[in-house]
Amino acid sequence: MEIKASDVAKLRQMTGSGMMDCKNALVEANGDFNRAMEIIREKGKLVAAKRADRETKEGAVIAKFSADGKKGILVCLGCETDFVSQNAEFQALANLIADTALATMPADLAALLATKAGEFTIEDMVSQQTGKTGEKHQVAYYDKLEAPMLMAYNHMNGKVSALVGFNKTLDAAAAKDVAMQAAAMKPVSVSKDDCPAEVQEQELKIGREQAKAEGKPEAMIEKIAQGKLNKFFKDNTLLAQDFIKEGKMSVEAYIKSVDKDATVTAFKRFSFND
Repeated sequence: MEIKASDVAKLRQMTGSGMMDCKNALVEANGDFNRAMEIIREKGKLVAAKRADRETKEGAVIAKFSADGKKGILVCLGCETDFVSQNAEFQALANLIADTALATMPADLAALLATKAGEFTIEDMVSQQTGKTGEKHQVAYYDKLEAPMLMAYNHMNGKVSALVGFNKTLDAAAAKDVAMQAAAMKPVSVSKDDCPAEVQEQELKIGREQAKAEGKPEAMIEKIAQGKLNKFFKDNTLLAQDFIKEGKMSVEAYIKSVDKDATVTAFKRFSFND
């Protein structure tokens, strides 16, 4: 049957797929739009299955928060190559996923993938993009945060972002500095109080082994290990870290210099560079 250019254009607008892909799908579906859309989805899923073992080492990381500054999300859409990650359609999809996540605040990644953005679910849209480029695409990360005030930092390379929650409204420039710190310095937790127990035990184990290797007295080993753990807290927990824009004070001291009652309650961070 004859496939009109207007029909191809309509399907392309509905699916975002290439002109030839849309034409071929309509030909195979005998002009049935619903079947043509299903064919396009199936193609994306087939390509995704064939490339399931590939790693998505590139992509776009995006942190966003609501207009009232109290709800925020951090998502990552991954792909295989930097070339694809810089494509305008890829970037548009990543931002659509982020906007959808912020509008709906899904409970987890599975719920985000099942969320509809227009005609299709996020999972369907990612599969369609996989079919178009021939590269594996996946939503590699999703998390959300709520706080009295949120601030996001997205690095200009699009590869690392952070979302930081505060216990009260803080000067926006100061909050942005703290979010930048979280993105750049890779803290493991807000403070030693919420540092995961398994991380602490691993650092103590390393400290003990180092002390023994250095021939320290048995009676001193635990004390030395604890000292190394405290040094770990200083270097790797957000509030205790040296503030990168002013190396003579900690992040906590910097925040207190802006507002003595303010502090960080939580943060989320994701990076391709770690």
